[in-house]
Amino acid sequence: MTKEEIAVTNVKILKKSNVKPQKPLGKKECQLVTFDLPYLAFYYNQKLMIYKLGAENFDETVEKLKDGLALVLEEFYQLSGKLGKDEEGVFKVEYDDDMDGVEVIVADAEGIEVAHLTDHQQGIAKFQELLPYNKILNLEGLHTPLLALQLTKLKDGLAMGLAFNHAVLDGTSTWHFMSSWAHLCSGATSISVPPFLERTKARNSRVKLNLSKPSDAPEHANGDHATGSLDPPLRDRVFKFSESAIDRIKSKVNANPPEGSSFSTFKSLSAHVWLAVTRARQLKPEEYTVYTVFADCRKRVDPPMPESYFGNLIQAIFTVTAAGLLLANPIEFAAGMIQQAIVKHDAKAIDERNKEWESSPKIFQYKDAGVNCVAVGSSPRFKVYDVDFGWGKPEIVRSGLNNRFDGMVYLYPEKNGGGIDMEISLEANAMERLEKDKDFLMEEA
Repeated sequence: MTKEEIAVTNVKILKKSNVKPQKPLGKKECQLVTFDLPYLAFYYNQKLMIYKLGAENFDETVEKLKDGLALVLEEFYQLSGKLGKDEEGVFKVEYDDDMDGVEVIVADAEGIEVAHLTDHQQGIAKFQELLPYNKILNLEGLHTPLLALQLTKLKDGLAMGLAFNHAVLDGTSTWHFMSSWAHLCSGATSISVPPFLERTKARNSRVKLNLSKPSDAPEHANGDHATGSLDPPLRDRVFKFSESAIDRIKSKVNANPPEGSSFSTFKSLSAHVWLAVTRARQLKPEEYTVYTVFADCRKRVDPPMPESYFGNLIQAIFTVTAAGLLLANPIEFAAGMIQQAIVKHDAKAIDERNKEWESSPKIFQYKDAGVNCVAVGSSPRFKVYDVDFGWGKPEIVRSGLNNRFDGMVYLYPEKNGGGIDMEISLEANAMERLEKDKDFLMEEA
């Protein structure tokens, strides 16, 4: 089998079980707030982590992970609960000791080696059988665990597939949970930073939503997009930008900065990818293109929330312009627009956005990021390669198949060093052009 042909198929599910907090906690509940609710019609947020591990240690490793999970869930107990609604129709997270807890699936794919899964030029479709809850809506959390975990035995390692209910937490909270769990599995007796669970401190508006089953969600979410969709076929690819390539992009963007300011690594890379994808799409000059950032608002809201705030505290920030205008100008034009939009998104703007949404709630489709968009999720600041359960760093960390659409980008730090891994989903013809774009790839002469 060649590298191009390798996909993880015939994964054998060995057993399923549930893990709940190690000690009884009683009945608890927490209202979902305006920052959480728009994501009810997204799919579960999937992450995949591949570890090198001796095959003989697999069963012992599974038990160690489950023991650590039972411990960490004492603090992060909301992930052991379910979604519920109170008598007024306001969504909440409910926990009780008699609930099932987190679903843990143990599987086997012993014929697959870690090296087969770490080729960054292949897409993520090959990972499907390593991930739980493919195409499961967050709204299903009314009767489905809010976290599912699949541990798959590989020939020389372990694949950890995770599915988190995105109506309950964002990326910052996801990696806070993961690092806390790994910390306990590595011998710590308690976690260093407990989650801040008081969501209503960030927003206390009670919003009633008439959603009780998946068919209430936007129409897109009811069909199987892999088969019946009219959307053009997508391709996924990971582009690796070394630290030196990032430095060159940043230098280029900052060659003629606006008076007295400079562009950060993120804004420089954002301008770089927005221009390249717009070129690859071959848009007409008058067609609009949108750059969307899902920004962490913990430090932007008033009063600011701690980094340990557990939940969703993100909002989408949109930058819109005509493709012709974007491409006719130097790269600092794009960077400047992105920077301006991010700077403007202060506590007042966040509050106004929330009030507008609360007056007329709209449940987003996962691809509502804008026309001809480039939408950026995750962050190279997340310390994903520090999630060490006691046997070393992951070989790769990737997003799953859920919530992907034409123009979705996920950013991760490079495993070793200061580079950035960029996962991009694009319409197939545009991806082919992007792969040949030397300006985008930053290939040195």
